[in-house]
Amino acid sequence: MRAPSFIWETHGIHVGTGADHVKHGIDDLESVVERAVSLGFPAVTFVIHTPRLTRFRYASERATDVKFIRGDASYFDFPDRIRRLRERVGDRIEVRCGVELEWLGTGLGEQWNRAKLFQAHGVDFVVCSVHFAPNGIPYDGSAEDTKRLIDERGGVEPFWAAYFDELIEMVDASWQMISVVGHIDLPKLYAPLPACLADLDGADSGTARRLFTLLEMIAERNLALDVNLSGLRKGVGIYPHAEILRRARALGIPVALGTDTHALSELGRDYAAGLEAVQAAGYRYYVSFSRGIPEKRPLRSRDESSFRILNLGMEVLNHRFAREKRLEIPHMSFGGGFRTLAKEFPESSSLGSFHALRVRKEERSITISDRMPAYEGGEIVCLFSHHQDTPGTLAVLLNTLASEEINVETAWLASLQDGTATAYLTLEGPRERIREAVEFVRGTAADRFMDIKPEVRMRLPPLKPAPAYLLEVDGVWLPIPISRHMIVAVHANRPGVVLVLLSALASVGVNVVDFQLGARGDKNFAALGIEGDERDVAEVLRRLGSSYFEASQVVAGSVRG
Repeated sequence: MRAPSFIWETHGIHVGTGADHVKHGIDDLESVVERAVSLGFPAVTFVIHTPRLTRFRYASERATDVKFIRGDASYFDFPDRIRRLRERVGDRIEVRCGVELEWLGTGLGEQWNRAKLFQAHGVDFVVCSVHFAPNGIPYDGSAEDTKRLIDERGGVEPFWAAYFDELIEMVDASWQMISVVGHIDLPKLYAPLPACLADLDGADSGTARRLFTLLEMIAERNLALDVNLSGLRKGVGIYPHAEILRRARALGIPVALGTDTHALSELGRDYAAGLEAVQAAGYRYYVSFSRGIPEKRPLRSRDESSFRILNLGMEVLNHRFAREKRLEIPHMSFGGGFRTLAKEFPESSSLGSFHALRVRKEERSITISDRMPAYEGGEIVCLFSHHQDTPGTLAVLLNTLASEEINVETAWLASLQDGTATAYLTLEGPRERIREAVEFVRGTAADRFMDIKPEVRMRLPPLKPAPAYLLEVDGVWLPIPISRHMIVAVHANRPGVVLVLLSALASVGVNVVDFQLGARGDKNFAALGIEGDERDVAEVLRRLGSSYFEASQVVAGSVRG
């Protein structure tokens, strides 16, 4: 039996409004998950609308004679509800979540929306959509509502021109808060399409110029376009129209697919049609989102394993940038078995036979692989330590080394997963001071250190098995298993600097389970696998001081566990 088509949805399954007066979406999320699991889907995506200012209501909502509706209580609980759902389903299926931000105009509407996004902290993406005209009349409410707007605006063309103006205002004001522009031609549900869509290349009208401006703004701000399959169920075709989709492809706008589902029976419906539509427009891939970072998805499932590693590399790289930079597509290089991806990304470069892929943006790069890297060096002279695998233990050692003005140039640490860890440090400083530091640790922290030798000659052990490995940061060799929670740091190559980071983490009970430190000139490059609270880590990373040129927390949503 052929497996059903699958889409990593963005504008996916709408979550219901719980006890509110007008239902919207599905309240029983467990039933959705069970259905998705039975279909063999690897993931399921839930979306919730932001509550609106009371002036913006559909007729069915006005008929209740209750102003404060549409999911306030359900919305406030959404992040915790998804967290509890993820805990219950475990590794059976990946659960993604997002917000559909209701554009309500600038001024109060914009401030309202900023507040709503703080209330939905931690979602994977934000789709921003225009459902209402500024006077509160909905574009997708009814034929009567749409006719009223067309009459008020003086015809179909000015009706669409004003709608595109509102989308332009939305993108201009909110692009730093959002990931995707929702159903860009929504009014076609009840309004005739503008004449310019018959031939965009030859169009010469104010409506067409507004549409061109809108698409160019979406491209320049690195936003994705919602390819929304709900229009197929409603008899008006996919949002957007094929002509708009073709022009978006010419501008390099990525697309995010979704069914905009409001009933369990609609789960997975029209997936195949959506994939065919974007392929017909010339797309080679689409995007999904994890914690605000875009992932590339193949239109053919046979490419999924290589895309998984590519997405992981982009995720690690993008966590090193501010949010507005994360949506920018990086440059890519492929080597070894990953060279098949070059067919999908003809603008990429080659890494030759080296089985890895590199993603780079501005001056930063990440190289990763799904194969354990072989250790290519010979023996090294290093300080060896076998110690308790607890927060702060490594900091105790580095504290003593710093007190003797000894610099740690490279480091290799790994948890042995038996309550202990081993570390291998190459040091710069007088040998007698290194020995004195080790003796001090033996005398004052013997309860933490089972074995510590100041000068041993040995080869580094192999890394522990993992689905993927970080190989390089900005070209510096730092082989380390990629885990869900990591830190990438660049700092001054001087005594005591790396101690600041380890002490900061220990101060909030964060344990370092993997650690690689490398040097290039006057800089150290560090990659750490850690266990601890994300918000605590974010707080201490902000206070490391001027010796740290970068200290980025990486929470890789695509790494399970």
